[in-house]
Amino acid sequence: MDVSRARSALRGWGGVAVMAVLCALALAFVLLLPYTQQAPDDARQAGQKAVTGTQARADGCVDAEAHERTPAPSGADGPTIDAIKARTGAKRKLIVGVDQNSYRWGYRNPNTDGAQLEGFDIDLVHRIAEDILGDPDAVQFKAIPTNQRIPAIEDGRVDMVVRTMTITCGRLEHVAFSAPYFKTGQQVLAPTSSPITGYDASLAHKKVCTAAGSTALAKLEADRKGGRLPATTDLSTTVPNQLDCLVRLQLGEVDAVVTDGALAASQAAQDPTVELKGAPFTTEYYGVAMKKDAGDLVRRVNRVLVDYRAHGWQTSYDDWLSATLGKDSAASKPPAPQYQRGS
Repeated sequence: MDVSRARSALRGWGGVAVMAVLCALALAFVLLLPYTQQAPDDARQAGQKAVTGTQARADGCVDAEAHERTPAPSGADGPTIDAIKARTGAKRKLIVGVDQNSYRWGYRNPNTDGAQLEGFDIDLVHRIAEDILGDPDAVQFKAIPTNQRIPAIEDGRVDMVVRTMTITCGRLEHVAFSAPYFKTGQQVLAPTSSPITGYDASLAHKKVCTAAGSTALAKLEADRKGGRLPATTDLSTTVPNQLDCLVRLQLGEVDAVVTDGALAASQAAQDPTVELKGAPFTTEYYGVAMKKDAGDLVRRVNRVLVDYRAHGWQTSYDDWLSATLGKDSAASKPPAPQYQRGS
């Protein structure tokens, strides 16, 4: 609270009265703050146990439940979809930001003609393009680094981003999300010979790599600051693309990587010298990200997802992810959608 600014803006006895109220509220906030932030004794033991749970925001949004804020499905076109359909000739395509380096999610397969983009996310993009433009190949793919996903949407460089992007309260302030299409959680990836056992005290004095702008980085910074992660854990290594962390790990420049377990499992499949350490310590959901004012496009994608969950999702999972995540794991079924009331 900026008391000096409030004081300069107020004049007269009425201003004095309001200032008294503001000061009283500020005092109450300070007195109550330690109670709102106090953690249980066992949770305050820095890194002694795996950290679970979610982070609530001031507006009441909880990250693990943020996907419930998405609007309900609809097949009706609107200004966003009309603009996409109005593109002519070779430009009549859905412009989608994707990854081209995440094995089995969005990557260029060197064994195909022209090193075609393939993966779980790519399958979903083709389904959305088919529904909107009548052609699954009517897509212009744009490779977007992890830390450029939101700017690419806000700047209008892409119509949407389908790139293992977690739905969070903070991101909902900048973009709109579809209903979730995948459930995962943060995990630790480290060399098989490493003494690191998971998201716990074994990360003390260890250098951890994360992607800039990722939910992993935000979680680690918050937990270290709150005493739920060893204070000596080094979080200074951040990279534009999540896959760069695997390279740093292979070169011995970092001791561990923290990222979505679904991505970490695919990386472990690429390199048998690394493995997942410990269980997931968060619950997260991937969604298709779009502009905040693109309500018609969000609803249209949600309608696509309704059909995709019933016809297509499981086939894509079995093709790309079952080998690394398992056929009967918690990730092996699509998450159930929940929508805003009255939407």
